[in-house]
Amino acid sequence: MAGGFVIAVASGKGGTGKTTIATNLARVASETGERVCYIDCDVEEPNGHIFLKPEIAEREDATVEIPHVDAAKCTACGECGALCQYSAIVCLGGQVLVFDRLCHSCGGCWQVCPAGAITPEPMKIGEIEIGKSGRIDFASGRLRIGHVMTPALIRKVKTYIDPAGLTILDVPPGTSCPVVNSLRGVDFVLLVTEPTPFGLNDLKLAVELTRDLGLPFGVVINRHGIGNDAVEQYCQDESIDVLLHLADDRRIAEAYSSGKMIADELPGIRRQFHGLLTYLDRMRALQHAPR
Repeated sequence: MAGGFVIAVASGKGGTGKTTIATNLARVASETGERVCYIDCDVEEPNGHIFLKPEIAEREDATVEIPHVDAAKCTACGECGALCQYSAIVCLGGQVLVFDRLCHSCGGCWQVCPAGAITPEPMKIGEIEIGKSGRIDFASGRLRIGHVMTPALIRKVKTYIDPAGLTILDVPPGTSCPVVNSLRGVDFVLLVTEPTPFGLNDLKLAVELTRDLGLPFGVVINRHGIGNDAVEQYCQDESIDVLLHLADDRRIAEAYSSGKMIADELPGIRRQFHGLLTYLDRMRALQHAPR
């Protein structure tokens, strides 16, 4: 592969094996000599480190700016509260109150304050870990307990995307705001699902979101063989490529439960991931082809 390429590994629901796909894809790709970066964007429950076992070289605080009000300067005019759509800052009884957990760090309040009583101050929302797992560059965000600034932390951890190599983003499950923030700017999306009624229902939601964002994508079916062919039929009807089938194999479950890489434990799985990389290589070449 040549040129930067960002792959998001996503799923409409939790528990489909998204992290299994993301970490093993990173491992197999790194063994080809490719520059590979794995980024865990599932900042509320990051677990890619369990499988990649990186050596963490650096930890840094992730902060956002929230308003600080100087009561001596404040005239209680209410301009800040009138502007804020999230009621993160309000004027009550001649006093300005700040609810930092509601703040979206837009900066509007300190820009409109006529008295200059509001200034930005940093608030820690989480931590970012940076390290290496073999040849893989590793970055992971972890949101502080009680904070809801998931999209802000995701944006910060995405600054570690390698602009020249292959970057694999392990995306939060579902189709909410954190997922949208994770998917913005990626080149290709792998949607991981399972052949169950719940898997199909949530796959449909994920497909709708991915199409709304205008992103190319394909499907990976995990635990293939446990259910019926409804997921396969849906993909066929919607002209969606199924790029990988992972069988419902006890050996895969045992490796997963032990925190081991299935590509290391099962040679046949490794070959399947190489086949997936070949497909992604074609997608990458199309993206970088002269127009």
